[in-house]
Amino acid sequence: MENNVFGNYLVVIVGAGPSGIATSALLNSMSIPNIVFEREDCCASLWKKRSYDRLCLHLAKNFCSLPMMPHSFRTATFMSKDKFADYVDKYVTRFNVNPRYCHNVESALYEEANQKWKIEVKNTEVTDGVGSLQVYYADFLVIATGENSRPVTPELPGIETFKGNVMHAQDYKCGASFKDQNVLVVGCGNSGMEISNDLAESGAHASIVVRSQVHVLSRELVRLGMVLLDYLPMNIVDRFILYLAKFSYGDLPSYGISPPVEGPFFFKALTGKTPVIDRGTVKKIRSGKIKVFSGVETIRHNIVEFKNGSIQRVDAIVMATGYRSVAHKWLKDYKVILDENDKPKNKYPGHWKGEKGVYCVGFSGKGIPGISFDSRAVANDIHQILLVKTGNAAREV
Repeated sequence: MENNVFGNYLVVIVGAGPSGIATSALLNSMSIPNIVFEREDCCASLWKKRSYDRLCLHLAKNFCSLPMMPHSFRTATFMSKDKFADYVDKYVTRFNVNPRYCHNVESALYEEANQKWKIEVKNTEVTDGVGSLQVYYADFLVIATGENSRPVTPELPGIETFKGNVMHAQDYKCGASFKDQNVLVVGCGNSGMEISNDLAESGAHASIVVRSQVHVLSRELVRLGMVLLDYLPMNIVDRFILYLAKFSYGDLPSYGISPPVEGPFFFKALTGKTPVIDRGTVKKIRSGKIKVFSGVETIRHNIVEFKNGSIQRVDAIVMATGYRSVAHKWLKDYKVILDENDKPKNKYPGHWKGEKGVYCVGFSGKGIPGISFDSRAVANDIHQILLVKTGNAAREV
């Protein structure tokens, strides 16, 4: 073997977000040795470093706990991102999860000869290059880098001529620095709607580009729907929630926001796209404090022309255009579990398991509830395999 081999492990987990730490915690509870690699200098970096200040969890806390540690009854039903980050830190300590921070996985390749995964890791804290590349071997590999690894930034026609500030939502913190400016938010998902609302409340002249069909619901309606799904068919829940939503939001298409034909929960199951959770944005759209435009036709310096013919002067653009996984760039044998778009190649609910001892956690499009499901499934499967080898009976968590 190479001189820079640092060890053999039963399980290597890539990523110390909620997906990775939940999987490690479960494996620890089963006394299964594992190691977690994280490219950032902290766990849950998406929550701690790449989210806007006013972000709150859109689902009620009873749907947002990680395995073995429910939220305290003192915790607010819809907790802030800082409260969730604190919860994650306590989770890591409680279950003895010890990520190797500043360790970026450069490649992972399955070696048929010894039937192990070879994982090359770069220690980014080492700046002189000496000993920075480390090699590990593992029987099982867990991809826990999630669906939000890298920001997606579309090329808008003429954006190269724009003279103002252009940023992705991951770099947006609050609207105070944009007061009195004309700010265009591109993207109508939860981040786009929340950021436009924050800008308007901070004294900016906010507008938003709505290019796709979206359902708009309150947090309370989503919570009610998720509870009802335990007792009623999805189509009935969808009809009931949409009936209630109509009283709150009325005729949204007249304001430039059109819902899909499918109901909100079926649409989520079909496409992975969650409903937009409204926390005051719709009211500002109705009052004209937030303008809604269709897709961008072209940009000429600080003038934006939209596909419906409207023209707007813009000082800054915030790209709330989401994220994507880039696991295929380091997972050389990605086709054993993922497709070309970094989506699980197997259908839900068996999406989490691939071939040759590889797994993925947090790729189901179901948020924290999906992470809890995936991490339990992965840990139990590894546990079962190891117990079968020793002839013992399995105990699931």
